Amino acid sequence: MTARTGAGLLRRGDRVGLVSPSGTPTEENVQRAVRLLSDWGLDPVLGAHVLDRHPRASYLAGTDADRTADLQDLWCDESIAAVFCIRGGYGAVRLLDLLDVGRLRTASPKPLIGSSDVTALHEYWAENLGLPTLFAPMVATDALLDDDAARRHLHESLFSPQAGREYTSAAAEALVPGRATGVLTGGTLSLLSMTLGARGRPAIDDDKSKIGLLEDVTEDIYRLDGLLMSLLRAGWFEGMTGLALGSWSKCGELHEVKALVEELLCPLGIPLIWELGFGHGPAAHSIPLGVEATLIAEGTPRLVLA
Repeated sequence: MTARTGAGLLRRGDRVGLVSPSGTPTEENVQRAVRLLSDWGLDPVLGAHVLDRHPRASYLAGTDADRTADLQDLWCDESIAAVFCIRGGYGAVRLLDLLDVGRLRTASPKPLIGSSDVTALHEYWAENLGLPTLFAPMVATDALLDDDAARRHLHESLFSPQAGREYTSAAAEALVPGRATGVLTGGTLSLLSMTLGARGRPAIDDDKSKIGLLEDVTEDIYRLDGLLMSLLRAGWFEGMTGLALGSWSKCGELHEVKALVEELLCPLGIPLIWELGFGHGPAAHSIPLGVEATLIAEGTPRLVLA
């Protein structure tokens, strides 16, 4: 994901790919997404299997092989300037062992865009390709299409210069004060936990300090407890200089989630911000992963890109 000098990640006229690596979007939302991107001056290209359904599992957008082919074909198409993963749900983790990393590495770097279940792909891109990606609401979901602020944030992330961009929210709060610098990593907590068992030594060595981002949706408090414990016991937080938390939509009472975070994460002793405004909540930010940033957990808590 390489921004053009002095510009954003994309520019008007760029061809962009749309793929469904997880669940099947509705045809109406795909059409709305195409109109939105077209209105932004982009030229959307649909993957061949965007609206497919798996013959057994209705929660998957077609077979694993077909979803993998769409992702790889559009990523390796040199006429495509970015690849949008247009819906979450579940299924991206099933593609990881089917991806041809050698083929992916031959393609020119470009933005890979999505969030939630796409966290599995963000990790793969970082660990095997050494490339930054964009953690953003999916373009064929109501969460983006019906949210003016979320659309505005995504547009800014795609078309405006990245350096110096700041992220915060009205609910942002410093739970552990301080400042930290590092490369942004993370995403949706349940996906990060789901991929722990298959994570070996990354193909791309990276000894840089990290700032972790975590959020989730529709997880009960006991599940969040277990997911955080999984990351803690696996050493996921080792070497991190700071943490920023996003939304916890439909995860029960927020005060209970906050108390859990204070119990399990504050003892890490690194700067920690609560509710920075990314994830599954309204007006969600679009935040790049794999880029350097400064976390400021004091005054107005915020994240500033290098």
